[in-house]
Amino acid sequence: MKPLPLAARAREIAPFRVMEILARAKALEAAGRDIIHLEIGEPDFATPAPIVEAGVRALRDGHTHYTGALGLVELREAIAGFHAARWNASVDAARVIVTPGASGALLLALGLLAGPGDEVLMADPGYPCNRHFARFCEARAVAVPVDASSGFQLTRALIDAHATPATRAVLVASPSNPTGTVMPFDELARIRDWCAERRVALIVDEIYLALTYDGAERSAAGWDDVFVVNSFSKYFLMTGWRLGWLVAPAWAVPALERLAQNLFLAAPTPAQHAARAAFEPGTLALLEAHKTELRQRRDYLLPALRNLGFAIPVAPQGAFYLYADCSRFDADSQSLTSRLLDQAGIAITPGLDFGAHRAARHLRIAYTQPLARLREAVDRLKRFAQA
Repeated sequence: MKPLPLAARAREIAPFRVMEILARAKALEAAGRDIIHLEIGEPDFATPAPIVEAGVRALRDGHTHYTGALGLVELREAIAGFHAARWNASVDAARVIVTPGASGALLLALGLLAGPGDEVLMADPGYPCNRHFARFCEARAVAVPVDASSGFQLTRALIDAHATPATRAVLVASPSNPTGTVMPFDELARIRDWCAERRVALIVDEIYLALTYDGAERSAAGWDDVFVVNSFSKYFLMTGWRLGWLVAPAWAVPALERLAQNLFLAAPTPAQHAARAAFEPGTLALLEAHKTELRQRRDYLLPALRNLGFAIPVAPQGAFYLYADCSRFDADSQSLTSRLLDQAGIAITPGLDFGAHRAARHLRIAYTQPLARLREAVDRLKRFAQA
């Protein structure tokens, strides 16, 4: 049978280039090569034992049926409590929606807010799924070029310069993927005011907020008129469990519940039960120890890469990424990542995955390997540069 015509959205949503890098890296490993994986945005730590044990217990106790579309009440209350305890952000549990990963939360928010002819402003570089979700909703992602002058973050002035009458939402991320930079909270407040004045929705990606190393962690969820996306994947080390959450304005919850019912029914039930253990004091102590190790990796790798000639003008304050200008070595990051994999055995993500603004001269390097492996990666980069 000949292939059927694809919908325009399926043709226009681009694949992740990093997945090609990963596939080639796996093939090289299968052939006996030692590859250092710095490409995938996934911590190398295992899910903490208390979370795993809670998940196993849930399965044994028969918690394998659907929950309500908004999620387990107990988990929504625990999430609200975490916001209050960690970030001093008062959140009504009724405003919390548990989703299949943060991707599910982003899809719900954009499905609620954006449609044909609407525009969603977001930073370039930025997480690629953001623009693809907008396209999936038949809206247009407006990529706003950002650079070191704004800490690779949107500002109120940039938003004002790129907004049009079609602007329906502004999406910001702090700390961001791929740059790891944090938006100053007073700037976020100014953006919130701008959105409120124009009746434009503000979506704040806080997926890496608990992995902020420098400065205070400040959550936007205390405001009752913004949409805040978070995840159990990164700080809580539950990537494969596929669990996230959305804090939404109260007026939006009934419509979001209808969307959730129809798009995915509910988040995975065993994962929801497991996640309740993520907020226990013992689990949080384990997670903070891993966070300390991630910071140590950043503090080693950042000066090491700068000494090699990679330009990183803004030190990342959070997440686990370095967004490096590689133009000293190659003006084409796609070509460079290919050569680094083949010649040095290092897998890195080309900047082209994250947008168009100066993307060809940038790489995203994830410090998701132990310090010993990072030191080996730096040694390999030195040899590569000298070859």
